Amino acid sequence: MSKNNYKAHLALLGANVIYGANHIIAKGVMPNKIGPSAFVFLRILGASLLFWIIKSFIKEKVDKKDFPLLILCGLLGVASNQLLFFHGLNLTSPIDASIIITAVPVMVLIFSAFLLKEKITTNKLIGITIGAIGAILLIWYGKKAEGTSSVLGNIYVLLNACSYALYMVLVKPLMKKYNPITIISWAFLFGFIFMFPFGIQDITTTNFEAFTLNTYLAVAFVVLGTTFLAYLFNIYALSKVSPSISGSYIYLQPVVSFIMVSLYAFVLGYNEYSQDINLIKIISCLMVVVGVYMISKKPRKKLA
Repeated sequence: MSKNNYKAHLALLGANVIYGANHIIAKGVMPNKIGPSAFVFLRILGASLLFWIIKSFIKEKVDKKDFPLLILCGLLGVASNQLLFFHGLNLTSPIDASIIITAVPVMVLIFSAFLLKEKITTNKLIGITIGAIGAILLIWYGKKAEGTSSVLGNIYVLLNACSYALYMVLVKPLMKKYNPITIISWAFLFGFIFMFPFGIQDITTTNFEAFTLNTYLAVAFVVLGTTFLAYLFNIYALSKVSPSISGSYIYLQPVVSFIMVSLYAFVLGYNEYSQDINLIKIISCLMVVVGVYMISKKPRKKLA
């Protein structure tokens, strides 16, 4: 594995650790302190400003013929992706959301095969199968426990997974042509335009005076971590590795969420989370890690 590939895998690891932690951190302030649409408004606005500050140092023009694809990436990868996920997370449990999002690698592999003609290797098929079994086990046993699951919320998260998977595949050709910062800056600008009608009313009615220090810290984590840094890591990785490898790291999110829930339950004393911890879920999380490894592992070259 080359040095650039190592950096790409580290970036993907960092992004999905952030995403996994986001499930429970963002859930903790919705909807009592801030509504999902208002939260997304702050996410996209804050990250857009940061991306365009960096973009000001990169003098690169985009061909007019590429703007329709950038607009579509803004719609799928920023606006609909974030609105659907946060509305889904607002309604359902953090563990459910992190499990459902593992549908992304399968969708990415399918979209890549059709749109990018990417070859589906044996390793990728085995990895997706192992990871999927782990995810199914989590769903099966998760449904047996009491919790805050919601059918509508789960549907929103599933639609979010479809939107994000298609974005990851569509944005890949742009990676070969432009600097990743150029692409993500324009995508967030267009995403903000699409999101604005949905978020403006929610943000203007948000009672910021009711925010506590923990609320501000959660919002800062979502804007700086989940949005700015995670998108930056993902966009960098996509310029180095295939969409299917990038998508496979999403299998780590249930593992991170599971660890976060364990910390909240057994270290911080949030007893409502303790009923979600059992041996089957631990085994399931280990399976998704193995799935990531298999998908990202390159087949050995045969010696002549």
